[in-house]
Amino acid sequence: MTRLAFIRHGPTDWNGEGRMQGHSDTPLSVAGHAEIAARGALGLNPVLAGFSWQSSPLRRARLTATLLCGFAPPLEPRLIEMDWADWEGRTLDDVRREIGQALQDNEDRGLDFRPPGGESPRDIQNRLKPWLVEIAARRPAVVAVSHKGVIRALMAQAYQWDMMGKPPVNLDWTCAHIFHVAPDGSPSPEQMNVSVSDPMKTAP
Repeated sequence: MTRLAFIRHGPTDWNGEGRMQGHSDTPLSVAGHAEIAARGALGLNPVLAGFSWQSSPLRRARLTATLLCGFAPPLEPRLIEMDWADWEGRTLDDVRREIGQALQDNEDRGLDFRPPGGESPRDIQNRLKPWLVEIAARRPAVVAVSHKGVIRALMAQAYQWDMMGKPPVNLDWTCAHIFHVAPDGSPSPEQMNVSVSDPMKTAP
C-alpha cells in the first residue's frame, strides 16, 4: 500500500475571519507565513523522510509546501479546495442569518452538503479517486499539501464516516495526517495528528 500524508496550508487572513475560501486564491497571512517558516526551519519529522511532495495549485498551499520541504513541489489540480461558489468570501454565520433553516437542512445532508453552484464532500471524494489510484500505482509515499475540506473528505472516506454527527477523530490542522491507499484508491487511516516538524527539535 502507498502511504499518503496530508498537510493543510498555513493560516490566511480569511481563516482568521472565518470566511469560506474555496477556489479563491488567498495568500498566507503575515502570521501564517511566519508560523509555517518557523516549522520548516525545524526540519521535517523523520516519519516523512523519503516521501515525494505534491501541492494544491492555490498559492496558500504552494507556499506552505515550499517553506516546509525546501523546494516548489509539483502541483496537482485535484488537491484544490472544495468549491464554495456563491458563498466564497462569506462566513457561515452570515449565510445562516440570510437563509436560516435552509442552511441547517443543507448541513444535515452530510456528505452531500453543497453550497449553491459548488461542490459537496462526496464530489471531492470522487475528484480524488483517480489521483489516489495513480499515486498507489506509482509512488510508495506522498505528502500532499492541501485544504481542510479536502482532508476532511478523505478522512470521512477512510473512516467510513457520513459526515453526520461527531467526526471519528479530531484533526489538528498544524499536523500531518497519514493514510494508507490501496491499489483501487481506497484510503484507510494509519495515524492522524503527526507532527510535521522534527519532534526532537524546538522553536528558538
